[in-house]
Amino acid sequence: MPSASPSLRVRLDVSYDGTDFSGWAAQPGLRTVEGELSAALGTLLRATEPVRLVVAGRTDAGVHARGQVVHLDPDPEAWAALPGRSDRSPEAAALTRLRGILPPDVVVRAVGVAPAGFDARFSALRRRYRYRLCDQPEAVDPLRRRDTVTTKRPLDEGLLDEAARSLVGLHDFAAFCKRREGATTVRTLLDYGWERGPDGVLEARVVADAFCHSMVRSLVGAVVPVGEGRRPVGWPAEVLRAARRDPGVVVMPPHGLSLEEVVYPEDGQLAARAQEARSVRTLE
Repeated sequence: MPSASPSLRVRLDVSYDGTDFSGWAAQPGLRTVEGELSAALGTLLRATEPVRLVVAGRTDAGVHARGQVVHLDPDPEAWAALPGRSDRSPEAAALTRLRGILPPDVVVRAVGVAPAGFDARFSALRRRYRYRLCDQPEAVDPLRRRDTVTTKRPLDEGLLDEAARSLVGLHDFAAFCKRREGATTVRTLLDYGWERGPDGVLEARVVADAFCHSMVRSLVGAVVPVGEGRRPVGWPAEVLRAARRDPGVVVMPPHGLSLEEVVYPEDGQLAARAQEARSVRTLE
């Protein structure tokens, strides 16, 4: 059951370069985004215990984010005290002070009091990811090596896009997810397409209501053989229907992936959306 509504909930909009992190989730002895952000907030709020955070999407080691969303439920008195003697709001004070505490590969872009019913994870309607592939040696940009994967074979963007769009819809994505005990793999893939940019780099747009572990990188790995001409365009859909992991689907490297955006409903629909998202989804 959801916990009682907090007296104060704060939303953070966060970006980070995932290169030097062991993912989002805090892990003993490892540098993680959650660990850095929780420690920074603990310093800010003078907390005696780690600040608990709820995130819209747990990113894996090496995965980046431009549009990550986090919430916390700070002590209202500690939050109200942040401006000190200044006339700034606590949110403005937190934004400025976090910039001085956090390392340069994590940036808090916005801080605000969340509306009633908001949950960074469960209130989300959809998440949008981007994946970058470079298949042209002359187009490789060394300044983008941290967020772009280079392939050895040329790729046909038309075939990539056609194969990707065959996967859109409400399906059991067990073939593209690492299973977790008791967790559903049913998801609604709202959009999946590829296009080649002016710089010659291929970019995937992948949008779903939610994603399971390794799903986006597996979806990319499923269509790359099609783009290379090694698999027919209908092969990814066949893998999807089989509903089991296929050795032909490679989980692509993490550094090409970035969480770009998390979209939420209108304020009055946040609580209802959170309740709906907590329900176990099936295809029936």
